[in-house]
Amino acid sequence: MCCDHCCARETSCIATVPVFKGMDESDLQPLQKVTRSRSFDKGEFIFREGERSETLFVVNKGLIKLTKMSSEGKEQIVRILFPGDFFGLFSLLKQENHYMNAEAVGSSTVICYIEKKDFLNTMEKNAGLSYRFLLAVNDRLYEADESVGFLSLMEVEQRLARALILFHDKMNANNGVFTLPITKKDLASYIGTTPESVSRKLLSFVSQKLISMNGRRQIQILEVGQLKKIAGIS
Repeated sequence: MCCDHCCARETSCIATVPVFKGMDESDLQPLQKVTRSRSFDKGEFIFREGERSETLFVVNKGLIKLTKMSSEGKEQIVRILFPGDFFGLFSLLKQENHYMNAEAVGSSTVICYIEKKDFLNTMEKNAGLSYRFLLAVNDRLYEADESVGFLSLMEVEQRLARALILFHDKMNANNGVFTLPITKKDLASYIGTTPESVSRKLLSFVSQKLISMNGRRQIQILEVGQLKKIAGIS
C-alpha cells in the first residue's frame, strides 16, 4: 500500500502519458495499482547500456537523456525524453540488454515504472490500449527515422533551430520564453557538433533577431515561423 503522496504522483504519471489518455477509469485503476515511482538525482542512471530489465519506464518529472558511447569513449545523445515519454520498451519486449544509457538530466527527476508481467496483463485485457500503444510505437519509429536525417542531412544551423523548436514546444514556453533544459555541451552532442559551434549559431540567431537570450540558458523565440522555416518544419 503506497502513501497518498506517492499514489497521487503515480496517478499523475499515468495521466500524462498520451497513450494512456482516453482510457476508462475502470481500465486505468488496475494500471495505477501496479505503477511505482522513484526519484533520481542529476547524473544518476536509470539503466546503463548492456544491462537488462523487464520494465516500462515513464518520465513523470524532469528530463532523461538516452546516450550511447563511441569506441573512443565519446558520448552521443540519441534522444531527449520529456514528461509523458516512455522508454525501455526494447528490453521489455525482446528480453535483451539495453542498447543505450538512460540518465537523469536534472535533480529531482521522477520516473514511473511498470513491470513486464503487469504491463502485458493490462494490455491483454484492453484491446483499445494495445492498439494505441502500437500507434505510439509506430510514432517512435518515425521519430527515429527522422532523427537519422536530422543528423546526417541538415546543416548545424538547421539542427539547432529544430532543437530549439522542440524545447519550445515540449516545455510549453510562455511567450516563447524557456530555459535550455540541457547544457550547451549536451546540446552540442545532441545535434552532432561542438559547444563552440552552438554558441556561434545562437549568437547568429540573436543578431538575426530570431531569438533573444537572457543569461547563459534562458531563451525567447521571437520569430517562431522563421525559425521553423530554417529547421525545415512546415
